[in-house]
Amino acid sequence: MALEEFFEPTVMFFGLTNSPATFQAMMNELLRNLINTGKVAVFIDAVIIGMEMEEGHDEIVAEVIRRLEENDLYVKPEKCKWIVREVGFLWVVIGPEGIKIEKEKVKGVLK
Repeated sequence: MALEEFFEPTVMFFGLTNSPATFQAMMNELLRNLINTGKVAVFIDAVIIGMEMEEGHDEIVAEVIRRLEENDLYVKPEKCKWIVREVGFLWVVIGPEGIKIEKEKVKGVLK
């Protein structure tokens, strides 16, 4: 038998292993004290800033953006929603009345 008969190509991917979990841990550490206040929530690359009063909101937004920029992370303004009373986040809607499931998700279940 020739050596070629035993040869099989090997493909090894050297992508980032556990990158979502690693990124989540980095974001949690980066914004930890803001998360602990209950005014900021993070899920991988989604950040939500929610406050009962508008007072102080701009300062927290500025602080989040400053920390992201210091770590070479940036927001895309066209993907952001600014100063809204209700927002979709992780397949739920968060607003003054509390947390509700998105209507589209409910329709999908009822079909």
